[in-house]
Amino acid sequence: MFEFLIHRAAISVVTLFVISLIVFTGVRMIPGDPARVMGGTESDEAGLAEIRAKYGLDDPVPIQYLRWVRLAASGDLGESIRTRESVVRTVARKLPITIELAMLSLLVAVGIAIPVGVLSAVRRNSFWDFLANGVSLCGLSVPSFWLGIMLILFFSVRLGALPASGFVPFWEDPLANLKRMIMPAFVLGCALTAVLMRQTRNSMIEILSADYIRTARAKGLAGRAVVFRHAIRNGLIPVVTILGLQMGALMGGAVVTEQIFVVPGFGRLIVEAVFTRDYPLVQGVVLLTASFYVLINLLVDVSYTLLDPRIRVTGQGRGG
Repeated sequence: MFEFLIHRAAISVVTLFVISLIVFTGVRMIPGDPARVMGGTESDEAGLAEIRAKYGLDDPVPIQYLRWVRLAASGDLGESIRTRESVVRTVARKLPITIELAMLSLLVAVGIAIPVGVLSAVRRNSFWDFLANGVSLCGLSVPSFWLGIMLILFFSVRLGALPASGFVPFWEDPLANLKRMIMPAFVLGCALTAVLMRQTRNSMIEILSADYIRTARAKGLAGRAVVFRHAIRNGLIPVVTILGLQMGALMGGAVVTEQIFVVPGFGRLIVEAVFTRDYPLVQGVVLLTASFYVLINLLVDVSYTLLDPRIRVTGQGRGG
């Protein structure tokens, strides 16, 4: 296990280095001058030159990159050009909102997808199976922005049951927080629910046709015991893989959802940073998002041994 963690850590460092290089170069290809954004449309050349000198925008790109990497390695991601606030502080204020939204979306997805996927596999080719497949296809096909608007029109405008937008911290008013987060969480988790349901169904169908499941049934075990005691644990291994990959995607998918419901989280922060050419903020946000992806993938690999004791993590990868 230790050798495996060292191996994956080395790969993760290389991955983050490549991502940081791509992001740093890419944000400087965005049209526009960040110095002019800061100085305003009426700023003169002397003022713009002073701004560029202060933030090192006149230095060659390789010098700027090396300076940024050196500071990032020490935990300093720079200062936002637009707000003059530390990037770390800005992210620390916005990230918990998006993490809460992602976790609620995950609860929605797992709470619906796994039971429905198992039921669909157990009752294959039945009415419930066809219904579940139809609903999952709709979940994959419906655009999140359209679904969000429809939910606002129905639950907020017509019924007046839920607030249409905004955010209230959980520690200030838990009920008001959940009322404002339930629709964004459902919209963000809708596509994930469809993906997990289909993966759970396919995985369970394969497991239920395995020899050891037929042997368990031949020994007289009840159908429910066979499914819940023997099949689900092995059937969830591919689901965990998909879940790990989709966890990172939830952070990216929150951009659209947070814009629709005016949730002041990580997604809206990225959009504002790109539009204002806020280089340090864009770089810091993307680097942290990439680090989140890498960490989730590592946890997914380690979780295989908990779901199936036959899988052992070694220094060369996963061995059966």
